[in-house]
Amino acid sequence: MTLEKDTLLHNRYRIIDILGQGGMGSVYRAVDENLGVQIALKENLFTTDEYARQFRLEAVILANLRHPNLPRVSDHIVLGDQGQYLVMDFIEGEDLRFRMERLGMLTEEDAVHIGAAICDALAYLHSRKPPILHRDIKPGNVKITPDGHIFLVDFGLAKVYQNASQATTTGARAMTPGYSPPEQYGTARTDPRTDIYSLGATLYAALCGIIPEDGLARAMDNAQLTPLRKRNSKVSRRLAAAIEKAMAVDPSDRFQTAEEFKKALLGAKSKTQQIPGSYTVAPPPVDAFPAREINEAAAAPLKEKTPVRPVPKGPVPSPTTVEEDQPFISPLKRQKERERKRRSTVVRFVVFVLLLLLVLGGLAYFTPWMLPADMRGIIPFLVPTHTATPSATPTSPIPTSLPTFTATSTSIPTATKRPPTATTLPTHTSIPSIVDTVAPTDTALPSTAVPLGGGTGQVAFASNRSGLPQLYLVDIEVNGATQLTDMPNGACQPAWSPDGSKLVFISPCKGMDDIYYNASLYIINADGTGLTQIAPGPGGDFDPVWSPDGKSIFFTSLRSGQMEIFSVNVDDLSKFSQITKGALRVESRQPAFSRDGSQIVYAVKRFGVYQIWMMNADGTEPKQIVRSGVAYTDYLPAWSPNGELIIFNQRCATVFCNPYLMSISATDHTREQGTRMQVNLTIIQNVGYSPDGFYLAYEGVEEESNVDIFYMTAAGGGRTRITTDPELDFHPAWRPSVTTTP
Repeated sequence: MTLEKDTLLHNRYRIIDILGQGGMGSVYRAVDENLGVQIALKENLFTTDEYARQFRLEAVILANLRHPNLPRVSDHIVLGDQGQYLVMDFIEGEDLRFRMERLGMLTEEDAVHIGAAICDALAYLHSRKPPILHRDIKPGNVKITPDGHIFLVDFGLAKVYQNASQATTTGARAMTPGYSPPEQYGTARTDPRTDIYSLGATLYAALCGIIPEDGLARAMDNAQLTPLRKRNSKVSRRLAAAIEKAMAVDPSDRFQTAEEFKKALLGAKSKTQQIPGSYTVAPPPVDAFPAREINEAAAAPLKEKTPVRPVPKGPVPSPTTVEEDQPFISPLKRQKERERKRRSTVVRFVVFVLLLLLVLGGLAYFTPWMLPADMRGIIPFLVPTHTATPSATPTSPIPTSLPTFTATSTSIPTATKRPPTATTLPTHTSIPSIVDTVAPTDTALPSTAVPLGGGTGQVAFASNRSGLPQLYLVDIEVNGATQLTDMPNGACQPAWSPDGSKLVFISPCKGMDDIYYNASLYIINADGTGLTQIAPGPGGDFDPVWSPDGKSIFFTSLRSGQMEIFSVNVDDLSKFSQITKGALRVESRQPAFSRDGSQIVYAVKRFGVYQIWMMNADGTEPKQIVRSGVAYTDYLPAWSPNGELIIFNQRCATVFCNPYLMSISATDHTREQGTRMQVNLTIIQNVGYSPDGFYLAYEGVEEESNVDIFYMTAAGGGRTRITTDPELDFHPAWRPSVTTTP
């Protein structure tokens, strides 16, 4: 149970606020009323014998440590069935992870000072009798105080290391991808060289702003460590060589002691060795980050841990049962065996499907009277048909640079085109071109089949083909476009209601902008009728999206003075709610819902770049789920219909590069780095899923150097162009199934 503010614990420690929360409890900032000083209070709510024993072990480890780069424990409290508590120094300041986000990359001097300070702490820990291993060194566990002093914090994974012939007493088994060495993933023994690897990886990330390749992947020959100087050519060769040696896959190739690593770091910059505790860096500026984030970073909470096994229901397993008495063995053979079994499973499944199709085809051929008449009419070998198969156009080279896009006109055309009143789409003879080398299907889809992508098989989009951008509706298979709006100042950013009967969009819209100042939200029926304006706010409203229950529209607004996410009640368009309330210069925008409507993924602008965050639909529990540093900006997130994946765009923040399409798990937040999808496109933006989740619609560029609407499979294959107009077509939105008549 979370302790409330002003709770007096043990008649001595008064709770001020929560610093962090994790699976085993919380970390609080409190005041020792006997001494009048601030302290950090770490909580353990697991009262089983094994977890209580591990927590007591951590207390014993910390209580006996006295080092200027380590926090101290001053008390250990046991409150019956309520839980256990550690009273420790409150370390105020910013962690190294936050400093990396704020500055991008650290200077060599700061990296050497931080490395030397942590080496001092490790040398002290490793020299205890018996030695103590930290096993969770990463930027989030390196703290920098307001006076520039450096601390190594969080001993939740610490273990007491015995000699090679004895069993070890271990803490919770966990690792952080990129920072943990390969031996920490399996049943191999961890020793002081484990901490040396993690410190090397931490300094690597601090100097180039990118998390290094994972140790386990390197051990399995699935990845190689990118040389540090390739990512930051300003790093000296001697310093890069020292850090890369510390990160060797084989422990025998690393520095064997923390003192050796420290001498190599100082030698790389010709620095004189100082007494422990005297290495400092520039203190963090007070206004560099919101006070809320200072509190979250003030202690080493139980966050960022990636347990190997989730705690099962029922009796809580012992965290001390992991055996580590085997030398390190590469898991490559085990991985190959798993791949062989997967291939065998796939082959068996394919054989089963082929046999099933053969049986069904035989029944249809020899007993056709058993099938309905309309079904017999669409089976080729029962009723001969003349179906022409469109041939794929050859793949053309893709432009190597982005074209410059400008609005064709910012004035109102003299002859405006009124939206058609009919709800049916005109038929055109143009055929979408296939730009991937994918073999066309042998038989055309029957007319009674479910539309491609599920839903209605239609996509709404914006186009300036009539002058200013207006909304259009295109049928993917027919390929004809119907104009839906004729707004005097343009329209764009369409978003469908969940039942597919209405659209919300913004106007004015002059073209493809980042921020639409002074824009308002409008609602229309799917045939372009029933135009309704939502009361505008000062500054502008844009980025609209409909909630899955159809009751609210969420959008970005400047009405509070900076970009924040608001919502409006669809039944009462005068009822607004502010969802996000960021600190000054921390802006939120581009909301996208999970399928059940309980969570929102969105973009947050901090330190000059956009980041991908997630929160509950009411704005509570915001957290960053993608950490790309300040070298990249992440934006335009979209949630897959099955709720398992989030895709988003990424651009370089400091130099020019074409946008990338990235993906990350929507449920597993242990890995905070997106995966780049290999789609081989010059430009791909505003990507959205089809209703069935099998396809992606997006705005892209082909050989004509023009922005058009495309779709492809979710895996990036079968790329097909939907629109071919010479003007700009953008902001696609796939129409869901229509459950009410427009």
